[in-house]
Amino acid sequence: MILANFTDVQQGCQTLRKRLRRKQLCLCLSRIMLKTKLALCLLVAKKYKWLTDSYVLDFYVDNHWSKLPASWRQVLEQLPIEKLSELLQSQTNVSIVWPLELLALRQLLRTLCIGRLANIAQDELLPGCPVLEHVKLKHMFRKCVKPKKWHEITKMSAICAQSCKQLNVDYVVDFGAGVGHLARVLGFGYGINVCCLEMQAHLNAQAVTIDAKLECVAAKHLQGDDLANLRRPVHLTQRLSSTTQPAELMESIRAAFKLPNCNFKFGIIGLHPCGDLAPTLMRLFLNCPQAKFLHFASCCYQKMSNQGYPLSSSFELSYEAREIACHAAEQYEQRLSAGEYEYLKIHSFRAAAESIIAQHLPQLRHSALRNVKHAPGMSFHNYFERAIEGTALAELSGILYPAQIEKDLQYWQRIVCFYSLRLMLAPLVESVVLLDRALFLEQDGCHVRIEAIFDPLISPRNHITSALKC
Repeated sequence: MILANFTDVQQGCQTLRKRLRRKQLCLCLSRIMLKTKLALCLLVAKKYKWLTDSYVLDFYVDNHWSKLPASWRQVLEQLPIEKLSELLQSQTNVSIVWPLELLALRQLLRTLCIGRLANIAQDELLPGCPVLEHVKLKHMFRKCVKPKKWHEITKMSAICAQSCKQLNVDYVVDFGAGVGHLARVLGFGYGINVCCLEMQAHLNAQAVTIDAKLECVAAKHLQGDDLANLRRPVHLTQRLSSTTQPAELMESIRAAFKLPNCNFKFGIIGLHPCGDLAPTLMRLFLNCPQAKFLHFASCCYQKMSNQGYPLSSSFELSYEAREIACHAAEQYEQRLSAGEYEYLKIHSFRAAAESIIAQHLPQLRHSALRNVKHAPGMSFHNYFERAIEGTALAELSGILYPAQIEKDLQYWQRIVCFYSLRLMLAPLVESVVLLDRALFLEQDGCHVRIEAIFDPLISPRNHITSALKC
């Protein structure tokens, strides 16, 4: 009997060791694949750095058109402008005889870049939330929430709820929670204990007021388990920085939840943490043993410092490159395809304005101008006067424009071509940032997924980075 039991234990240990080896092998292979893909992306990024680093507003000042290969210029100069959309489409078919290098680059980007088409079928695997569709409550959840934000909230909350269930996690910390729209869906909808961290006290005050109203309405219309599962979020006014110590933060969360100790498991979420906040969340996740999962969707790559990128490589991305990665290629492609040319002239107007600024006030180059939406028939004069109104450049109002301005504006199609080429490379720059982050997390033994979750036409920064501790 003892021998039999020992044999069973021995076999069990061998099975466990095989599983561990298989798990370690999978992690090792995953890291190798990530390193390889990132290295290939960086090779392409380095080759076309001249294009990603060329700011569109400097198009006329620095004569960006001359930087393009002659074979590209020859085709683009004669190209019907709506055909530019082929460079930005996910389909492989083309109807234009493109320069061979440009065609090869297009295909290479489709192979290397992280996909941007959301997997709709995956939604069926996510948990539902009947409370969100309750006839008396749904308007409370959606009040003052824009369609884009609601689209993101429903997706992120379902993914978070799924992780909580799979990992047996009862607590979630929402960083940069704002007025708590996501937290209310998680707490009142999915019954998850949520701690909201927001550095602006007035937003937390608003969140508490909205929480109380929703809780009051829910108490009138819910019964039984639905009522018992309600979890009102807790709110902390606290700023997270790269110097924040995990122990300090854990104590704040423990106190907010009124727990006896810090021995509780939790998940970390962030819906579009800006700039360095995303890498800060990653470091916090790795340094907190109690943190079991991490989900975040990024934005504002151009606001990252060297603390935010690079994390696992040595290649630096310029501000201009990181800025183009934040632009919506899908929306621009739709305007190209639809022939909405008039709306595309705004980049030409902005570049022409920069020419005037460079000539008269060179110390104020790259200054922010007022946002002016282009309308069909708008003249450059009308645009320029509205753009500089109330800014440090207002003294340029009424000046005589150089003759070159009118000549440049006649070639506005060139700037549309140039901008389209930069947009074609935008997913590459974003992929470099996201793969760099994934490798950083995997090097610490985490299982990482980067998936296109949101509809890119609704939410351009549509990837969610997910990390689970193995």
